[in-house]
Amino acid sequence: MVSARLSATAFDFDPIRSEFDLPEDFSADALAEAESAQDRHASEREDRTDLALVTIDPPGSMDLDQAVHVEKLASGFVVHYAIADVGAIVTPAGRLDTETRQRGQTFYLPDGSVPLHPRVLSEGSASLLPNEIRPAALWRIELDESGDAVAWTVSRATVKSVARFDYEGVQADFDAGSPHPSIAALGDFGRLRAQAALRRGALDITLPEQDVVADGAGWRIELQARTAVDAWNAEVSLLTGMCAASIMLDAGIGLLRTLPPAPEDAVDSLKKTAEMLGIEWPAGASAGAVLAGLPGDAPTTLAMMTRATSLLRGADYVAFDGEIPESTEHAGIAAPYAHVTAPLRRLSDRFATEVCLAVVAGTDIPEWARTSLPDLPAIMRGSDSVASKVDRACIDLTEAHVLNDRVGEAFSALVLRGAEGKKTAEVFVADPIVIGRCEGDPPEGQAVSVTLTVADTASRRVEFAYEADGGTAPGDAVEAKRSVASTR
Repeated sequence: MVSARLSATAFDFDPIRSEFDLPEDFSADALAEAESAQDRHASEREDRTDLALVTIDPPGSMDLDQAVHVEKLASGFVVHYAIADVGAIVTPAGRLDTETRQRGQTFYLPDGSVPLHPRVLSEGSASLLPNEIRPAALWRIELDESGDAVAWTVSRATVKSVARFDYEGVQADFDAGSPHPSIAALGDFGRLRAQAALRRGALDITLPEQDVVADGAGWRIELQARTAVDAWNAEVSLLTGMCAASIMLDAGIGLLRTLPPAPEDAVDSLKKTAEMLGIEWPAGASAGAVLAGLPGDAPTTLAMMTRATSLLRGADYVAFDGEIPESTEHAGIAAPYAHVTAPLRRLSDRFATEVCLAVVAGTDIPEWARTSLPDLPAIMRGSDSVASKVDRACIDLTEAHVLNDRVGEAFSALVLRGAEGKKTAEVFVADPIVIGRCEGDPPEGQAVSVTLTVADTASRRVEFAYEADGGTAPGDAVEAKRSVASTR
């Protein structure tokens, strides 16, 4: 992890909440429902508190949707994945149900979240907090020695997490050779699943994330590289979503997360970028295989991965009941896929999980879930769009504050990508950490010197300029590459 050491002056993100009309409070009726929520399926549950499940989430998280246990066998693996059973405690057509449909998901801002459900539920009675007995949809997935799923099921159970971990802590435990017994097999599982993904033709575009974090009275930008544990843990959710999609497709009813195949011209463009950056693309190799083989500490990797995001455009949600959709695959995963693992934070998961539970149990799908399916794609599209804009606005505001007294200064930068047919580009500045627009047509994949021309907090705009005849001093180029490499 790398962070900008220059803090912004004190400010908050309330203007962004207002701009995007993010609702801070729930109605009194919705709060009352959350406070009095009862498990409607308590009598049906199997007691699985014997499973030593653990949670892995960002530090300080309280809305814990998932708890995991991975066991390695001679024949492969058995994964148990407990998901908070929100469908059992939110009253269908009640006030809380109505207000969660208006929100769609939890929105995360640096100075606090705007939750999908009242915190008394999402961070309390429904959260899989350690040493608390909770209602869950418990997935059991068997895999062979190659990491391919061979059998899966889901049922209602009561569970108890025995520990709450964060990614960096679990990574440190693995690095020290002392992971918790419940996830000691997570590394072997995750690596095999990653290999299986490449066999399917999946795309894993791993970019370090820009995070806005508190710094005394102000804020700063950190670039958080993904840990191996984060990737392994993500494979558990991806696997579960693939199993859920299979259940729903077999039953002819459900809600899928889809992504169309990358257009041929986007792949051709990525190949040209690889050639320009000196990255080998063997004949017949898939984009996923080429990206997976890139060195994590090379500055050209960041440029290549950034460019590769053009392959993952057009994500959508597709609901169906009776007739299977024409397009069912998520091209990034190279398989049909559904969201079922984050119901405390994402509305659609509650309904998709309910469909899976009913299909596996051989019972009728509840009418409240069935009749809601057609409405969910539009709700989630709108909510995802707002979430993306909120994330970007928070980063843009912080960048502008951090840089607003440095207009006119020169910075070492790496050119991530150019704009087709335009003399602009996207550049990465390592100190302070900023990804911004740059005028002047700088060469993609190269380290250059750029000048800050705009840092405006009102418009949340940061811009740089590049002069080709100015070039880059050799020392600046080396330092820029080292700075970018250190973020990986």
